[in-house]
Amino acid sequence: MTTRRVVIDAHQHFWDPSSGGYPWLAAQPAEIQRPYGFADLASHLASQAVDGTVLVQADDTDADTDAMFEVAAAHVEVLGVVAYVPLEHPDRAAERLAELQHRPGFVGIRNLIHDQADPDWLLRPDVAEGLQLLEQEAVPFELVTNQLRHLEHVGYLSERFPRLRLVVDHLGKPPVKTANREPWSSLIRRAASNPLVHAKISGLYPAVGPWRDHRSADLRPWIDVALEAFGPQRLMAGSDWPVCVLAGGYDAVWSNLRQVLVGYGEEVSTPILGQTAHDYYGLAQGS
Repeated sequence: MTTRRVVIDAHQHFWDPSSGGYPWLAAQPAEIQRPYGFADLASHLASQAVDGTVLVQADDTDADTDAMFEVAAAHVEVLGVVAYVPLEHPDRAAERLAELQHRPGFVGIRNLIHDQADPDWLLRPDVAEGLQLLEQEAVPFELVTNQLRHLEHVGYLSERFPRLRLVVDHLGKPPVKTANREPWSSLIRRAASNPLVHAKISGLYPAVGPWRDHRSADLRPWIDVALEAFGPQRLMAGSDWPVCVLAGGYDAVWSNLRQVLVGYGEEVSTPILGQTAHDYYGLAQGS
């Protein structure tokens, strides 16, 4: 009898703009400017045979973090929560982190660095104190990018904080559907040279053309580079839902990604589609 391997969506969000948060949504298409909760996701998880998810912060507020933990407490499918602390205020960050570490399902910290006016926000001395706190507590930091400058920071962070566990979200945003492999390719390889750096294969939307205008074949060249750099044991698959609504929806995006990964064989697909996230975050087995 064959046991089905655990499948984990390592990157998804919930939000409710009516709460007064999520200011970045105002510049987004109307399709995602509405509340998205677990009831909107549940049928997709079932149809795609996804056992559980890692819920990731979408606003630099305590309210967003608290709302995520409320959802996680109510739904066993949410296996982990990547929360927020104000890294630029180290004292406040330390106090909040100490509280979060006692919450079931807490697995990491993320800040919306790509919404900061300063592209070098992560290099500020006050932020460095916050990152040092994460290093001391062995708490992973998830780095979200919207420009190559952010990906360049991974090398610096690896040198400055040699024990800091890092996760590069969305593979550092490669220019999908273009032939421009550089400098992204060199930067992602440099990031992967640190064995404490992992990455998520998620949010791989076309850099040119409509987001819906992509196929699984468009993803393969970028995943090839990631596999060569990280290996499957340091890569995780994520839907980036509900942002992926703009790219055809959960089922289309997850199916395209799964098709590519399964094409490499089980030695690659099994870790990336669930086992890496399970082991890295120390997750429960799933529902």
